[in-house]
Amino acid sequence: MLVEGERKFMNRTHVIEAIKQAIGKENVIDSPEDLAIYARDGSIESSIPDVVALPRSLDHVVRVVKIAKQYGIPVVPRGSGTGLSGGAVTEYGGICLQFTRMRKILKVDPVTRTAIVEPGVVNSELQTAAARYGLFFAPDPSSQKACTVGGNVAENAGGPHCLYYGVTTNHILGVELVRDNGEVHWVGGVQDAPDSGLLSLLIGSEGTFAIITKIMVHLLPLPEHVATLLAGFPDIESASEAVSHTIASGIIPAALEMMDSVTVRAIEDCYHAGYPYEAGAVLLAECEGLKEQVEEEIAEVEQIMKQHGAFMVRRAKTDEERALLWAGRKGAIGALGRIKPNYYLHDGVVPRTKLPDVLKEVERIGKYFNLPVANVFHAGDGNLHPNLLFDIREKGMLDVVLEAGQHIIKAVVNVGGTLSGEHGIGIEKREFMPLIFSVDDIKAMQMVKQALDPLALMNPGKIFPTHFSETGRLPSGRIGTAAEATWW
Repeated sequence: MLVEGERKFMNRTHVIEAIKQAIGKENVIDSPEDLAIYARDGSIESSIPDVVALPRSLDHVVRVVKIAKQYGIPVVPRGSGTGLSGGAVTEYGGICLQFTRMRKILKVDPVTRTAIVEPGVVNSELQTAAARYGLFFAPDPSSQKACTVGGNVAENAGGPHCLYYGVTTNHILGVELVRDNGEVHWVGGVQDAPDSGLLSLLIGSEGTFAIITKIMVHLLPLPEHVATLLAGFPDIESASEAVSHTIASGIIPAALEMMDSVTVRAIEDCYHAGYPYEAGAVLLAECEGLKEQVEEEIAEVEQIMKQHGAFMVRRAKTDEERALLWAGRKGAIGALGRIKPNYYLHDGVVPRTKLPDVLKEVERIGKYFNLPVANVFHAGDGNLHPNLLFDIREKGMLDVVLEAGQHIIKAVVNVGGTLSGEHGIGIEKREFMPLIFSVDDIKAMQMVKQALDPLALMNPGKIFPTHFSETGRLPSGRIGTAAEATWW
């Protein structure tokens, strides 16, 4: 794999002109003011691209990729920029390949229960199109009103309902991709076809192997009946016990979400969704399926919650009430802006039985660094989302937040957890990879990357630790510092 210093110096102006000629100047952004818009995704990382290309077709993508190869510059695919690990940040400059204009739903087939979409299709738009046929796309990230299906594939996104339905990889049947040399390939098959090992490799690869230009998704029938329950608990420990006993009972809810007191109050002040303001924690549980089965399950879930200390249990009586409860949950991170303007979020996963211990440690870390912490997470599968709240305008605060985040990740790993449940590794978590992978593991992954992207043009700098050594030790100081190198 080539390193930055081996790349040939090229004139930035020549590259931009080549892209304008290839796809039309109306599909290219290169003014400093406009480029600044594309410097960030939903993470705290930032780096301004040298140029933004907005392809309208497969042919446009192929042309841009061939130019990138000709000049030896990186290409970073970008959906809506809602990712939470820096995956869409052009850390080393280069071309931001923005898929806003490739957002067609090409086909919805109710017979095979499949759809073919372009990568820029917004998740909620696919849901609306599928619903006309009584179907839905299972992955439902909290950002589904903005995030794209292409981004969901790149990060292997989850969502509240992944406890029951699984994450994105469980619902993708095939993809069309463009390799670093401009070749176009279809990977995967049709519904019920044997899984392709390469397809599984591509999903969650964060655009580091190839550029995905079409996606075939598997759609599911809308459930006959849905029941949604909100329960308030005096503390996180009792709510966690309720989660463990619910799963132990044999019931797998469609969703089982937990929010702590900080989050609950922010949500209630913002959405007035009926969350109990005095609660130390709340659980939002949902069961789906045949009516008789759902009614039995939701009654048992309600009983379990009461047995484990719930002082309030309320079931949504109408679709509007259910939608409001979910609006609060899915808008939780935005509501936290009432407390502090910035947040730093990790999505480590721990065994359900370890939730109380890890949350206590997260609370201790927050107090030690004098940072407010708001927890909102997928409790059913142990996918934590601790939000460190801060104001980036305060001098030195970013370094404090990053150090606190490093301690949180180590607390997750120490109980047998892992780095990410749905947000990906990107820039923000790449330096933590040696915590769970050996030297040989990382070398094997890098060999796969080199085989599929020998010139390292596809979203370079993501996933693999930049400070990695044969010892596998983490560096001291800031984690995930953006490199200052340039490709031009």
